[in-house]
Amino acid sequence: MKLGFIGLGKMGSGMVENLLDHGHEVVVHDLDPQAVERMAGRGAEPAASLTDMAGRLERKRVFWMMVPAGKPADTTLEALLQVAEHDDIVIDGGNSNFHDTLRRSARLASRGVRLLDVGTSGGLEGARNGACMMVGGCREVFEELVPLFRDLCVPGGYGYMGESGSGHFVKMVHNGIEYGMMQAMGEGFDIIENSRFSIDHREVSRVWANGSVIRGWLMDLVSKAFEKDGKLGYLSGEIADSGEGRWTVEAALEENVSIPVIANAVFRRYRSRSQDNFSDKVVAALRNEFGGHGYTSSKSK
Repeated sequence: MKLGFIGLGKMGSGMVENLLDHGHEVVVHDLDPQAVERMAGRGAEPAASLTDMAGRLERKRVFWMMVPAGKPADTTLEALLQVAEHDDIVIDGGNSNFHDTLRRSARLASRGVRLLDVGTSGGLEGARNGACMMVGGCREVFEELVPLFRDLCVPGGYGYMGESGSGHFVKMVHNGIEYGMMQAMGEGFDIIENSRFSIDHREVSRVWANGSVIRGWLMDLVSKAFEKDGKLGYLSGEIADSGEGRWTVEAALEENVSIPVIANAVFRRYRSRSQDNFSDKVVAALRNEFGGHGYTSSKSK
């Protein structure tokens, strides 16, 4: 399949390489010319603009958008509307708010352009070697693009969630759960850190990652972080908030659903910016390991 790919950041570049590995033809564009040049060096076809990209694709064209949520996504979609034609397909693979997705879907549909919202999970490793994707939008369009999702994901790691907005909605809830899980792990290691025992976090995380009830990818990642530094001394403990946890709390309020674990995890992230705590260092380390998210160095505080 030949498609256009817009946004060559940490996730986008890994996905493009994954697509190229599976034999897809990918036309790439990014605001950073060097990012485009790097992908061209790996076999992608560079496009100087979205107009240039559209001219390099056959009808019906597929544009995959991997740009930050909010204004960048709106700006990119408006630019795509200037070059997209009836029956073209636009995929938003970023972490957009589902309310924005509903608005954008209606806007594109008025011009005959179909939008799929694809919640993408798996971090940098998943982008490069097999992700997990939650797809919302027209089922017929989803079925057309199953070969694309199959190649980008691990076996069984993609599925149709429902009408437009549902893919981003499910990914939002996924990230809310992620907040709670990481917070619980951070708090557990904080108890160990402050106990009377001289316990090596590297050994604890290694054992828990092998056969315990709480084993899994997040435990593998925290073990990897402790291998770098058993006290996570390179971190300040300040945890960034990219928005999805807050949106999950807002959705729960709208639906009158109680989510104390997720809500508390969100509020703890706010607290982390004014207090230094070992549990916050664990969560910050996890975010850095799976998503390459930046962290504040302990030396800069």
